[in-house]
Amino acid sequence: MNNCLIVNANLVNEGVITQRDVLIRNGRIEAIGHGLSAPGVRVVDAAGRYLLPGMIDDQVHFREPGLTHKGDMATESRAAVAGGITSFMDMPNTTPNTLNTAVLNEKKQLAAGRSLANYAFYLGASNDNLESIKALDPRDACGIKVFMGASTGNMLVDDPEVLEQIFTHAPTLIAAHCEDTPSILENEESYRGIYGDAIPFHLHPVIRSEAACYKSSSMAMELAKRCGTRLHILHISTAKEAEMFADLPLKDKRITAEACVHFLHFADEDYATKGSLIKCNPAIKTAEDRAGIIQALLDGRLDVIGTDHAPHTWGEKQSESYFKAPSGLPLVQHALQTVLEHYQDGIFSLEFIVEKTSHAVAEMFNIKERGYIREGYWADLVLVDLDKPFLATHANSLSKCGWTPFDGYEFRSSIAATWVNGCLVWQDGQMLDVAAQGMALVFDR
Repeated sequence: MNNCLIVNANLVNEGVITQRDVLIRNGRIEAIGHGLSAPGVRVVDAAGRYLLPGMIDDQVHFREPGLTHKGDMATESRAAVAGGITSFMDMPNTTPNTLNTAVLNEKKQLAAGRSLANYAFYLGASNDNLESIKALDPRDACGIKVFMGASTGNMLVDDPEVLEQIFTHAPTLIAAHCEDTPSILENEESYRGIYGDAIPFHLHPVIRSEAACYKSSSMAMELAKRCGTRLHILHISTAKEAEMFADLPLKDKRITAEACVHFLHFADEDYATKGSLIKCNPAIKTAEDRAGIIQALLDGRLDVIGTDHAPHTWGEKQSESYFKAPSGLPLVQHALQTVLEHYQDGIFSLEFIVEKTSHAVAEMFNIKERGYIREGYWADLVLVDLDKPFLATHANSLSKCGWTPFDGYEFRSSIAATWVNGCLVWQDGQMLDVAAQGMALVFDR
């Protein structure tokens, strides 16, 4: 199943689009050329559609262990490959939190043989696990996740001395969630005094405000510069934050940043119809912020596009209480299609999309032999059809939670096929009956 010949494809890779065939053997790309043949190998005719490196998602919450009523490695990886995501990096706020190598290894074991996509995991930071962070082998985790803002349980690092020690001694990249907790709590109490628990959802971006995000992000950047830290700031939600980052070549950056697909698509006017379904942290903000994030991607100030996929059950999301309705959206299945909407609008080129969803992620995290369509690399590929629309509905959502914030939206592109380690796992709207192909990502550090 890991041998395949893809013919008549338009390859989008390393800044160019070329007509090529791709021969896959034993899970890797053996040859790229014209008129390739391989007797006895399964042939897939791309018919002029566009073949991209699979998307590498640098931020997901697949909910396992401990929160598997919302999602798990098997269900969420199915949704991911249906959306053209072939590798993911999972966050540590599971139950228990991933604060030591024992839990980190447990998560790898949970993914092995069950995940359709390739996988890696972050080690979480807390106020009391500095020694675990210092002892981490940088090849064992994609990075260290630091919540420098509101979080639950033991994941909020609010001790300035501990935070400085983490930034000083981290053996690998720090990925930071940046929101200022005191600012948020003050805003919450102010609006609770007016509305009680029934705060309207359109006030979510006012409570989790631009000021709260900017204060925390700027502090993280100052700390990283002082400590010489390799810092990656996640899910930028404001134009003001986006302006802080340099437009240097990626290889010259010590501080990078991520844009997420929901911040490229939704804006605060969507709370009127979506309500709690688009409640997430940080909050989706104004159309002007959305435009600023898109421009910062184009300028090279923001470096990668991820999802922050974070499923909750339909029942959990239907709470009328602002405080009880959890924050987070299921996004992996429609992520690449969301980005392709900006291609359809003439804003992003296909080459640019590949750079931000695959090439740059592989470079930032030093992922070995993935992220490009190159001979000898693992064959993680996605075939997109730019002329075939796809109507997203709750009914065709593959995440375990069974709903999507895009319900009723017709994307102008669709995912025609996905290969993971050379195995065709998704084709023409159907999940193929194959064994889970996902492998642990290898970091060249």
